[in-house]
Amino acid sequence: MTGIRHDCDNRTGGPERPLAVSDDELERALRETLSRRVATSRPLPVDPAGEVLRRARRTGRRRTLTGLALAGVATVFVTTGVAQFSASGGDGGTPTVVLGDPPGLTPSPLASGPPITRFGPVRAELDLLVGDRLDTSGGERRQLTGVSGVERAQRVHDREGWLMTSAATAAGRTLWWVPANGTAPQVMLAAAEAVAISPDGRQVAWRDGPEVIAAGVVAGQLIAPVRTPAPDGAVPVGFAGDAVLIQQPGEGGVSVWERALGGQPAPANPDVRAVYGTRPDGRLVGLITADRPGQHCLALLDPARDLAPVRTGCGVKLAADGLGGVSADGRWLLANGNARSALLVDLADPGASPAAHPAGPVLAGDVAWTHAGVALHVDATGGLVRVKPERVLAGDRPTASPVEGLAPGDRPVVVADVPAAPEGA
Repeated sequence: MTGIRHDCDNRTGGPERPLAVSDDELERALRETLSRRVATSRPLPVDPAGEVLRRARRTGRRRTLTGLALAGVATVFVTTGVAQFSASGGDGGTPTVVLGDPPGLTPSPLASGPPITRFGPVRAELDLLVGDRLDTSGGERRQLTGVSGVERAQRVHDREGWLMTSAATAAGRTLWWVPANGTAPQVMLAAAEAVAISPDGRQVAWRDGPEVIAAGVVAGQLIAPVRTPAPDGAVPVGFAGDAVLIQQPGEGGVSVWERALGGQPAPANPDVRAVYGTRPDGRLVGLITADRPGQHCLALLDPARDLAPVRTGCGVKLAADGLGGVSADGRWLLANGNARSALLVDLADPGASPAAHPAGPVLAGDVAWTHAGVALHVDATGGLVRVKPERVLAGDRPTASPVEGLAPGDRPVVVADVPAAPEGA
């Protein structure tokens, strides 16, 4: 160790040292180097090598590095210290300590896992599906081989995975199960006329030929299917607890099918045009026809009484497309209004004329609420819109933000999260 080597050190060639260097050997080598290079007979007020090693040990403990990494830290301090002492009476040289890594030892990252990336301009609180790429809110990015044309996506309880439904095609709809363990997506249903998934991902209902079928979901498998005949055009559109909501054809309204009891669905309520979601008390928030032609009203519906309205408010002008969603706490509804804007509706008192506030671009698909009370949806341009009620009440108007990697003409899909369990559950 008398100078810098130019042909075989660890910066230009392969390492020469065949074994790992222990802390004791390193300390002896450093002290020997200092004793040769420091040309002074006067006692020093400090022990530079000792101070260097103490600093290196402290750094090593904090960062949990190996003995070789400790040597690298010490090398920096040793070079500086010797240079300072040589200025007062040495040979003028500045020795450099070069330590090679033992053969076969190369720096490596932590144990590999799902790649962690940032998603460009937007990092959503919920998972996003962009084409066949799933970007989770936790930073995982996955390519979903064989999955395409997804219209809706839903997290499954206990974060076991995702259920994804394709848009309608000539061959029908497809339902995929995407396991959380990283294995390939699986087709659960194919050629279904319509598919509805419960908010917790535990149940699925679909139209198959002349029947509506409902089943439980366990680890990507459909279990205990129950069937009921249904008129042409009747399709499942959602769940109210364990009951299936079935949209009747034309202006037939919505009926409730208690699948656990078997038999036929209950008589349809012809006034119900759409159901936005369920409040924590079990009542549904829906859109019903009013007494005046062409007018629609917001209502709380009782699923135990054939969706009979409990309270009705006709002061808010909502679009008839039925797009919208209810916050996890049941306080807010975000839905399309009739004035080319989404509306944030206060459900604290849905009777008479509930308060409604303009809330940015119209919805082009489903809306998903976070547990923290933030709504996410996609507008007609494919941008992601984030609606925070307190900001809207303060007068802010949400705008759409671009999503990275979106193909022309495509729109991302916001993945609905599983509702939080009630307190005490």
